[in-house]
Amino acid sequence: MLYREAGQFKSSYAEDQQIFPIRQDRIAMGVLLAVAFVVLPLAGNEYWLSAILTPLLIFALAALGLNILTGYAGQLSLGTAAFMAVGAFMAYNFVLRMPWLGILPSFILAGLCAAAVGVVFGLPSLRIKGFYLAVATLACQFFVLWAIQRIGWFTNYSSSGVITAQQVVILGVPFDTPARKYLFTLTVVALMALAAKNLMRSETGRAFMAVRDMDVAASVIGIPMMKTKLLAFAISSFYCGVAGALHAFAYLGTVEPEAYSLELSFNILFMIVIGGAGSILGSFLGAAFITLFPIFLNLASDWLQNVTGIEIQHAVVSNLRVIIFGALIIFFLIVEPLGLARLWQITKEKLRLWPFPH
Repeated sequence: MLYREAGQFKSSYAEDQQIFPIRQDRIAMGVLLAVAFVVLPLAGNEYWLSAILTPLLIFALAALGLNILTGYAGQLSLGTAAFMAVGAFMAYNFVLRMPWLGILPSFILAGLCAAAVGVVFGLPSLRIKGFYLAVATLACQFFVLWAIQRIGWFTNYSSSGVITAQQVVILGVPFDTPARKYLFTLTVVALMALAAKNLMRSETGRAFMAVRDMDVAASVIGIPMMKTKLLAFAISSFYCGVAGALHAFAYLGTVEPEAYSLELSFNILFMIVIGGAGSILGSFLGAAFITLFPIFLNLASDWLQNVTGIEIQHAVVSNLRVIIFGALIIFFLIVEPLGLARLWQITKEKLRLWPFPH
């Protein structure tokens, strides 16, 4: 079989600790990145680039931020959309009021503002956990949206509350086409995913997982609870804030509170449940599933109508999507709590042992 590491020897600690220790994984990742950066911008049409691939990457980044907090650090949060809203509106205000900063520094500062909000609403995690912590972060969702709608400074005193995001310009190059917006989003997401992967392999990432597995034992061995939990909230909120800025500037083109509703927070939570909690890959798999599955349902309904002549109303398809999502979430929670990422891992393990998989 092609997926074997026979004959691949490690002669240094750096080779043994690399992210992709098997050569086939490195080749596959290189091919995937080449397709994403070169083939898709050239071959993809405007609809696929602007309406499917760009939001898929943005939601994957938001799911990655939530996965750092929930999957790796074990702190449940229902305020992901609120942190995205903070990132979107603060990025708009940084670009508006300090245009000399540029887009990328504005995105970074917007992410830091979201991290500060995350730390404030992460303080209850020092005393409560589980369902009660989820309720506390839910308060963040309602408070942030209320503040954005009531304080005119955030929307530049717009009467409608819906404002147009500024154009993304980096080093004099405008990112004004679907292909350029997609490449900009892909670059940011790829770099932040790589940073998250390395973070989880570091001492900080191991501290997150120790707190997740058993916080009392982690405290006994010397891991500071306050620092670790608040750092998890800060890093997670930073990722969500940058995702919110990308969502407004590279996807929607507008900055509006209604885009960051509670439904979005639940959808991102569903992404890590289906994709796999505690997995970088699971964030992307879950985002791809949640984004592409409604399109698949619409295509299937159109095909059924063309073949059988049975017309399926759009409302039925929409309700069917919600029903299937709910059933899949229950299925994964019962059968495979680690989601699609674990199924992919099992598949690779069986390929490595073929023809004698256990």
